Amino acid sequence: MPVESIHRGSDSPYVERVWRGRTSGAGSMTSVATSTWELVFWEDRGVVHAAVRGPETTASTVPFNGDSEAFGITFAHGTSMPHLPVADLVDRERQSPRVTGRTFELRDEVREIPGLDDAELLVRDLVGAGVLVRDPLVADVVWGGLARVGSRSVQRRVAAATGLTQGAIRQIHRAREAAVLLGEGAAPLDAVHRLGYYDQPHLARSLQRFIGRTATQLRQRDRVAEPMSLLYKPGDPAGS
Repeated sequence: MPVESIHRGSDSPYVERVWRGRTSGAGSMTSVATSTWELVFWEDRGVVHAAVRGPETTASTVPFNGDSEAFGITFAHGTSMPHLPVADLVDRERQSPRVTGRTFELRDEVREIPGLDDAELLVRDLVGAGVLVRDPLVADVVWGGLARVGSRSVQRRVAAATGLTQGAIRQIHRAREAAVLLGEGAAPLDAVHRLGYYDQPHLARSLQRFIGRTATQLRQRDRVAEPMSLLYKPGDPAGS
């Protein structure tokens, strides 16, 4: 397999998922849209890199060449870094200025690069240092919860913490959930009804924009040559 990955959930309210991946050989992969941002570490041709990678609002094709390993912490909605606004990271990334095989620099401080099993220790340290903050209202309202503040205030807080509108977040996650359903064998019309699309053309446009696949390709994913980036149902339990 040219692309392999493992991932798990987290018991930290700041973290949505922790993952590790590996590529080999030469080829390309489809990076599907995501409404969350992440801290990513990767080794390419013996050189270690670190970056804060923002939300991706459309699917894109990413080439790879040779063996590479990556590790990432995907942060939950509502988690942000005051010194680096998420709005400035949408569809882009910011690399750490100094990285060694074991450390990286974030907000002018050198920290150890964690692994899959101890990512939450780094997150806890970042929270304690004030690098990471969390607005719990954002996570609630993104999934339909009621807020005790005005709608304009909610919109400002969601945009500040995620870089996106509530509508954009829900569109991306609905497309991701549709892709998972279709990959499990659901019929397109079933996905339309279950997820609230207007009709099959509406579903098709959403999949093309956010996932970079047709419904047929997703249902026959073993026959699609180009692999996809990590795709999972929002709200999957830890360890799934």
